[in-house]
Amino acid sequence: MTTIQISSQISPANERVYHQSYLLGDWKGTWTNSNQPVEFKVVNIRGDKAQVEYTHNGHTERGLGDVNGGTITFGNVTIGTRNGTKAALEFSVGTAKSSAILDKQTPVADQNNLVGNWSGYSRDNGQSASFQVLSVNGRDAQVRYTVNGLTHQGTGTVYKNTVMFDKAQISSDDGKNGNVVFQVGHQTFSVPVTKYQPPSTSSSVNKLA
Repeated sequence: MTTIQISSQISPANERVYHQSYLLGDWKGTWTNSNQPVEFKVVNIRGDKAQVEYTHNGHTERGLGDVNGGTITFGNVTIGTRNGTKAALEFSVGTAKSSAILDKQTPVADQNNLVGNWSGYSRDNGQSASFQVLSVNGRDAQVRYTVNGLTHQGTGTVYKNTVMFDKAQISSDDGKNGNVVFQVGHQTFSVPVTKYQPPSTSSSVNKLA
């Protein structure tokens, strides 16, 4: 259930129209009028709310922003991006306005840990799932997942240790154990999964040594 609470849940419809997953990540830049550094981090998006961190003038504000189409508004600032690489940030209070161009920072997590065959079963909800990440290339991942006997395949979106595709997503912190979250009708299920590890061929070598 932890994965459901902390991971992003972006509706497929919003993703197709607004590419809201582009907003996820750490954005850094400077204000155009003062050249002072500013940072805006979008931790996750859940429906019309986003968990954000806004750093300016040496201090950080954390809280929930409002998601509206392809933008997020948090207090007096609004951020939007068209390509997931550069974003525009605008500050507005009455007649006072300021803007900044921010660059997306490269995630430090090893996304290749997600590549592999994942499967699992949840005793809590009786659901099973298999999720295959075929390859990761930047923000794109070729995936295939099966729930309730139905298989879906295509290109998913990568953010740090999570791949999102259609109505499902997989997350893993260590590349060995993870969680698959998927939607069936109006219900959302979480299934713990493990990555298939091929038998090691080093054991025979060790015995000889």
